[in-house]
This record gives sequence, C-alpha cells and structure tokens, in this order.
Amino acid sequence: MTDPPVPFFEELDFRPTPIGALSLRRRHDLRLGLDVYEIMLGHEFLMTSAFTASEVALGQEGVAACRGEDLSVIVGGLGLGHTARAVLDATGVARLCVVEFLDPVIEWHQTGLLPLGEGLTSEPRCRVVEGDFFALAASAEGFDPENPGCTHDAILVDIDHSPDALLDTRSGGFYTPEGLAALSRHLKPGGIFGLWSNEPPDAAFTDRLKSVFVAAWPVPVTFHNPLQDRPFTQTVYLARHGA
Repeated sequence: MTDPPVPFFEELDFRPTPIGALSLRRRHDLRLGLDVYEIMLGHEFLMTSAFTASEVALGQEGVAACRGEDLSVIVGGLGLGHTARAVLDATGVARLCVVEFLDPVIEWHQTGLLPLGEGLTSEPRCRVVEGDFFALAASAEGFDPENPGCTHDAILVDIDHSPDALLDTRSGGFYTPEGLAALSRHLKPGGIFGLWSNEPPDAAFTDRLKSVFVAAWPVPVTFHNPLQDRPFTQTVYLARHGA
C-alpha cells in the first residue's frame, strides 16, 4: 500500500492574533523543486523559505562583528528560525534568547511543524521567550526574564519589513534616536545592534544609527529572487555600542 501523495499546497495552521490573522502554509514549488514554507499575516507575506539569505546574514554578520567569546545574543523575531540557526552555528555563541510576540510561531517550532523547529527548541544554548520585543527594548529589565537588567554582546532584530514599513503600531517609536538609545542600554560596551530590512540600504537610517552608536554601517545582501526571477537586494544594518 503506497502513501497518499503530498499535496502541492496546504494550510498547516490558521490563528487569530492581536495584530491580525496569522497562517502557516506549505506549497511545493515545481520551479525550485522543494517545499516552501510561508507565514502570512492576513493577505501579507511575513516571510518565506524560498529565499533566506538576508535572514541568515543577519545572524552571521551580527555575531562576526562581536568581540570576544562566550557571547550572549538576543534575537528579536523567531519567524522561520533562520536567523536563530545562523547565530547558533556561529563561533563563540554561548547563549541565545529569542523573543517572539506571536505564540503560534513558537508552537510551530516546538511541535516540529517547521523544519528548523525541533533543532532550535532542543538546543540547550537557545531559549525562546514569548514577549513584545519593542516593549522589552524600552524597559529597564531588558529581554531575558531569567536575568533582568543583564546586557548582551548582540541584539539582532527581524520583525518589521523595514524601519519605515511596520507590521503594527507597537514599534512606532523604536526606530527613533530615542528608541534606539533605549535599546543600546541592553548592550555590553562594544556590543552589536543588527537590524534586517526588506529594502536596499537607506543612508538616512544609517545616519540615524550613527547619531546613537559609535559606528554604523549597512551590509547589502543581494540574491536571486525566484519569485520575481531577478536579483533582489535587502539590507542588514549593523551598529556598535560605545563604552
């Protein structure tokens, strides 16, 4: 008796959330010859596994810019898990805390519904915390409920589409100089802030980072977008906290 064929498209989960209807779907892309996982918020794409170069680059570049060993890293936004996986695969990372606002996303990883999920949630160096990253960034306690007030070697964020394209109003003040300064209190001296953006480098935002941090620079990430069949450039912004 043969197994039933795997459907070319299926919705794996659908949940209401405080910021809208969230769904996880899997489709088999004949052009790519593989299954593609997509997270949707309403009718808007949040992320896709069809291309993950910039999410991986956020983890790799963010850790590579850190100084020293025994690194403590915060990742804002779990998503499909590619940034968190890249952080754990980098040299010198001792502790990773991932802050995720949406409980269904955490559950998809814990139950193995997403390909990277079980590897992340079973990793002893990695903890996933349900919480509002932006509220925690503005707080005195910070991101890690087990170590309130502690500082970190890197804080890497992949939540909004860009500093100007927000998922909802929670993050409205985060990208201002005041919001970025509040986040910097949770970095060790010389620590790294990293931010993913769906857009090419923006000189105005880089200058805004430089007004808060001692150094800031964009890292363009160009890859072939199979959905549009053309090169596409996204950005990882990096900034170094002062002493």
